[in-house]
Amino acid sequence: MKLFQRMTTARRLLNVSTFVVLSLTAGTAFGQDVDVLAKIATTDNAGATNASKNISNTVPKTAEATIDNSWNRIDSRYKVCVDRLKDKAASLEAYAKANNYSSDYVFLVDMSLPSGKKRFFIYNLKTSKMECSSLVSHGFGSTIKDSEDQLIFSNNNYSCKTSLGKYKIGASYNGTYGQAYKLYGLDSSNSKAFERAIVLHSDVHIPVEEIYPGKIFQSAGCPAVTPSFLPVIGKYIKSSKKPILMWIYN
Repeated sequence: MKLFQRMTTARRLLNVSTFVVLSLTAGTAFGQDVDVLAKIATTDNAGATNASKNISNTVPKTAEATIDNSWNRIDSRYKVCVDRLKDKAASLEAYAKANNYSSDYVFLVDMSLPSGKKRFFIYNLKTSKMECSSLVSHGFGSTIKDSEDQLIFSNNNYSCKTSLGKYKIGASYNGTYGQAYKLYGLDSSNSKAFERAIVLHSDVHIPVEEIYPGKIFQSAGCPAVTPSFLPVIGKYIKSSKKPILMWIYN
């Protein structure tokens, strides 16, 4: 029993300390620079590692290896995510300027991250800073059976899969899930988005806080966020003089 309690404590320490980077709630931590967040994550992860070492003499080696491998893998993926946010944003900014879209803000969705982690990012192109983030769903058709977090993608009708690519955020309307925003695919990989009725909406089944290693609600292919985050997205859309771009990538 004591061994189980110690292992549980270790997991909680790792869960709390790991991934401070990008674990922002909507409307908070505005102006946190991505590079600074990466440094914070490195420091906190070191603390989490030391905490796990303190119980290494009591945890069986096989269990300890499982804990380390699981959290180290997701930690590495988050660091990669941080590193490429700026690159993706810069690339999308160039596209926006060339095609008369907003060059103030973009929405970036990194589907290489597990659904239990925040992977919808609102990025300020003027300051080169990520402003806020949210959990976001992927299509249930994208899930690969018996895989950890790997996804497959499709532009086909009735596939119920997420489509990768750049999207134009269109007008809002009231639909099945309340307020939603029409999406227009701009690449060959998501050109049927409007035809498939892929929209940006909220869903009550999507939590506010991260639940990794748990997984969140899956949609029929739409990027759905928690209800409290959609109004945050809406403020950016309404205040923009030009259409805002969203890029879903993997």
